[in-house]
Amino acid sequence: MTGVAFEDWAALAGDSPTSRTEWAAVVGAWSEPHRRYHDLAHLAAVLGIVDELVDHASDPTAVRLAAWYHDVAYDPQRRDNEQVSADRARIGLLGLVDPGRVAEVERLVLLTAGHDPAPDDANGAVLCDADLAVLASPPQAYVAYATAVRAEYAHVPDAAFAAGRSAVLEQLLALPALFRTPTGQAWTAPARANLAAELSLLRARS
Repeated sequence: MTGVAFEDWAALAGDSPTSRTEWAAVVGAWSEPHRRYHDLAHLAAVLGIVDELVDHASDPTAVRLAAWYHDVAYDPQRRDNEQVSADRARIGLLGLVDPGRVAEVERLVLLTAGHDPAPDDANGAVLCDADLAVLASPPQAYVAYATAVRAEYAHVPDAAFAAGRSAVLEQLLALPALFRTPTGQAWTAPARANLAAELSLLRARS
């Protein structure tokens, strides 16, 4: 899949036996069968949007590595996936990337738990905007995204899912800004419209 080839990874973490092993493990994690949205297609999409926004980042390599790891751990029955993913990045990049950059990757992955980077956090703005860009999709594509997320939570009854998903949407709508980069700010209106439409639908079902 474009964007997740070893060559793309090697440009960030080098070409060594350890790097090849780690890349395979990361791709394997993103390929887990229970994933319906948080899968390799999502990873490729986020990496592609990071490429579009990368001029806004202060450390493009750290942002790209954080994209590789931001949902590397994804278990819908856990609430600490971002922490587990950040820990996975710290361990997996050991010896492959400068320790200071590894720390930045870990920080960025943790930031995706709330998508609320500080105003002066250029790297955080790029990663969060790339992760949330799906929210600004055309309505039909947004419905496909929301349907895929629901499929990941198939084990959760409808009422409980509606309550939990509504809380997530309300948190996003309450952010000071959905998108922080100059490029991403243009996505705000369609994203807010999609979020509001989904929220209305969930409330109607509850």
